[in-house]
Amino acid sequence: MFRGIFETTIDAKGRTSLPARFREILVGTYGDERFFLTNSAPISLGDGQFSSGLLVYPYNEWFAFEERFRTSRGFTSEQRKSIMHTIIAPAQECCADKLGRFVIPPTFRRDAALEREIQFVGTMDKIEIWSLSEWDKVRARNMMNFPSGTEAAAELGL
Repeated sequence: MFRGIFETTIDAKGRTSLPARFREILVGTYGDERFFLTNSAPISLGDGQFSSGLLVYPYNEWFAFEERFRTSRGFTSEQRKSIMHTIIAPAQECCADKLGRFVIPPTFRRDAALEREIQFVGTMDKIEIWSLSEWDKVRARNMMNFPSGTEAAAELGL
């Protein structure tokens, strides 16, 4: 499972390094150093503003996600198109070099507003990549949406 938040940088050519801990999990848990990179689902910040980062799926988990999407029910035709065009169509297979470096393509950098400072965020079964500025906005929104005082949070011991 991917856990932790790691701050790092991305250079002008889009090169960055996958945190060593995440590389270890890719190989040790998932048995493959390859992964898929794609856009994340947009997060509403209110007032018609949205934020988006990137997702890193372990190689075989990506195919499982595609299969779940293919057989899923409950989405409208427009919602299915939105998921297809936002997340599935742009996905690219990637592999880090021996030092963990890989290139984030320009369209992904633009769509996720990635500049110099970025965050890798472990979210159990996948990794998110955020610009620091977008991550701050998402964290603020998460604070507003945090389920404090709910029965579900109490069951988790929060």
